[in-house]
Amino acid sequence: MRSLVLITVLAFAIPTCAQTASPTPPSKSQALQPSIASHPDWPAAKNPADVDTIEHLMASLYDVISGPAGQPRDWDRFRSLFLPDGRMGVIRPDTPAADGKPARKGDAVLFTPDSYVERDDPYFKANGFFERGIANRVETFGNLTSVWSTYESRKALSDAQPFARGINTLQIIHAQGRYWIASIMWDDERPGLTLPDKYLKQP
Repeated sequence: MRSLVLITVLAFAIPTCAQTASPTPPSKSQALQPSIASHPDWPAAKNPADVDTIEHLMASLYDVISGPAGQPRDWDRFRSLFLPDGRMGVIRPDTPAADGKPARKGDAVLFTPDSYVERDDPYFKANGFFERGIANRVETFGNLTSVWSTYESRKALSDAQPFARGINTLQIIHAQGRYWIASIMWDDERPGLTLPDKYLKQP
């Protein structure tokens, strides 16, 4: 409680101080750094055709993570599709208690491209995984693009039905003559949540 009281007192004091003291400009160490320029060692695009259009960027993203069990993924190619400070994340819905497991409140799990590699590379070594986009809804303003990409995931290309479907939502920027993924968030189809027809075909 003491901490809360102190925070409250400081909160009321700050406006008074602000009227009598000039704001201190941020130091160079505090200044926000551009993502590309501040990571000169980040891998360049393995193939310029991966990143020259939105369509090629999306196709490359699905291609680089897909393959049969044991096939090495080209993780430098994967990383190169993202801004160095890019983020990924999966939505976790509310889950009721079942099979001795407690209920879980909905949340989101956020990670970096490198964390994705660490998490999923062992799975790909033991399991086939093929994901493809079946419809992309693209909106662009200036150098900013938002893509809602409907995906299907299969364990083998010959599988008649996917084991998972959902939506990847991507924020993409155009900079330095190419496209970069800034972020991806996704949510899976599940009981009670079915993909609407409008997301199953190109607009």
